[in-house]
Parts: sequence; structure tokens; C-alpha cells
Amino acid sequence: MLYQQEREHLAKITRNVYERYGTNAAGGNISVRLNDDHVIMTPTLMSQNHLCDLSPYQILVVDMDENIVEGDGRLTREINMHMACYRTNRKIGCVLHGHARESMVFASMGIDMPNLTEATQKFGEIPCLPFAPACSPELAEIVTKHVESLGDDVLSKVMLLNKHGVLVLEESLNKANDMLERLEYNAYIAYKAMIYDKLGIHNLTDEKELAYNIEE
Repeated sequence: MLYQQEREHLAKITRNVYERYGTNAAGGNISVRLNDDHVIMTPTLMSQNHLCDLSPYQILVVDMDENIVEGDGRLTREINMHMACYRTNRKIGCVLHGHARESMVFASMGIDMPNLTEATQKFGEIPCLPFAPACSPELAEIVTKHVESLGDDVLSKVMLLNKHGVLVLEESLNKANDMLERLEYNAYIAYKAMIYDKLGIHNLTDEKELAYNIEE
């Protein structure tokens, strides 16, 4: 089996993402660029049909022309969004898309998420991108333009997909999973902080002058 260890690891992380509400039965997909020729990627309906409990052989090996080289399953319709990221910036080694429970509050409302925790300061802004239908070429183009705007500062970046979910860009699968967890904790805190602000309990202030540790 091609890339057995890498596919086993992606299957393990995929299950972890689902169990920790990083996505739901409505969808989500994860891909990892292995080299200039191949990416590995979760199959379509990984959540709905399999509850993200995948065997390594269900993790697809896909070439850069979006052909399945090996694996049991069909390509997700959102492969165009993943490939757009890889083709736009060579630094990107993992694209993680999920319908993360806490972050969906902001994505569903179509608003940027306040970045409040020290652990998420490396993200910079957490923008909600303009709406386009899921799986559409228009959504892939919106993501492409945003990735292009990031330039060399493309890693450890997250974005909200309007009415849809979240997208995490990283150099590795482990780091992407870490970024998703950080994003979810920040979302949990952020919407409560916004409520406190509206109730007059405590003002939601901009504290960008603080000397955050963003190297951890």
C-alpha cells in the first residue's frame, strides 16, 4: 500500500477531529501534500457514511491532476478548494476543512471572529470570507484570492467559510489539527466575551499592544 504510515496517521487524526466536534456528519475533509506528485485525502461522505472512522485504504492517494492513484472511495467535491491552496502556495502542506461547532457560530453569521487568546495570536485576523456555495468553483476562487493575499505569511492561518465552516492552512497534519483546536477554544471564548460586552459586564477591547508569545 502506498504511503501506509501517512494514511494511517490521517485516518487517526480524522477520527479525532470528528470526536472533538471539529466537524459533523454534514461533511468536512482533510488533505496532506506528501510531495510534488501526490496528496493523500479523505474520501467523500467520510462523515455521513463512516462517521470519520476510516481505514488507511479509504484514505485516497491523489495526483496533482486530481486523479485517484490508490484508495477505496471517491473524491470529495471540495477537492478543488484543497488543490487551489496547494497550487497557490508551495508552503502549504495540509488543508483541513471542517464544520467546527463553536466556530460555526461566526461562520453562520458571516462575521469575522475576534482573536482573543494568546494561543491564537499567530493566526492574526480570523476573517469570514465572502459567501459562495459549497463545493463551487466560485468558493475555490474566493479561497485562492485570500491565500494569494497572505503571501509568504500563509502558515498557521485560519479562515471562516461563510455559512459553511472553517479552513485551516498549515505545513503539517499535526499542526493543522492543533490550529483547529486553538480556533475552537477561541470561538468558545469569543462569543461569550461578545455577550459580556453587550451586557456591559466587561468591554471587549483591543489589546494588540500586549507582548504575546507567538513562537510556541
